[in-house]
Amino acid sequence: MPANPIYQGALLIVLSELFLVVSGMVVKQVTGELPTEIIVFARNLFGLFLLLPWLLRNGFEAIKTDHLRFHVMRATVGVTAMMCLYYSWGHLPLAEAALIKQTAPFFIPIFAFLWLGERVSLSVKLAILVGFSGVVLVLNPGSGTLKTAVLIALFGAMLGALAKVIIRRMSSTESPQRVVFYFALISSCLSLVPALLVWVMPTLEQMLWLLLMAITSTVAQLLLSKGYGLAPAGQLGPYTYASVAFAALFGWWLWDEVLGLNSWLGVGLIFGAGLLSLSSKKAKESTK
Repeated sequence: MPANPIYQGALLIVLSELFLVVSGMVVKQVTGELPTEIIVFARNLFGLFLLLPWLLRNGFEAIKTDHLRFHVMRATVGVTAMMCLYYSWGHLPLAEAALIKQTAPFFIPIFAFLWLGERVSLSVKLAILVGFSGVVLVLNPGSGTLKTAVLIALFGAMLGALAKVIIRRMSSTESPQRVVFYFALISSCLSLVPALLVWVMPTLEQMLWLLLMAITSTVAQLLLSKGYGLAPAGQLGPYTYASVAFAALFGWWLWDEVLGLNSWLGVGLIFGAGLLSLSSKKAKESTK
């Protein structure tokens, strides 16, 4: 019996979120020592170097593409989203940054519907609404002023959603490795200029941290590209909420970041949304 692509895609997305949170932990570690622009440039440049063995093994035929415009679009949107995400990792509590990132699934079905014509079922819409309500509850915006870092993170989440839909658009012709390679190549070029404007030479220890960040980020990108190539973006969006648990756990473990009652209630809604999406899919299959 062949594996269900929804389940395969969901697993890959969850693993991708785990590696992304680990990458965010590294960003949090080096922020304050290095500007965000340099961190973003290093992530893309090191990521490109990590893909060179794959390129040498498979040859230039592996990166031959008829959709360069989509790669440029994906890289432009993606590197801007990355700049916003890394800024939020470094200037917000780990769990809060991860939770704001989870507004991305709220935008994914909109982009997927407008551009790809993908229809999103009522149950998935409900799951996304419940999950987004959980994010709002965790952020508790009525408790104080809205910080600049929060607005930057929200903008990054929207761009991140668009980047994932672009990946979905390319998935029928472009392999995950090719998508990630072009992203690293084009993003390295795009992020070089802002990095040069604030350039500070990293120390050896910082270079090692940046290399670890590049490794975890590249693995996350490969898993993400493969996952979104297996199923519609609107179906897999709720599974990105897995990063909430990872960020909350690591934030508490390493930085003593403790979530309050509202936050735990919100996390419950977020996980409930993911379970709702999965159970609705199982119910639909059982009726076939």
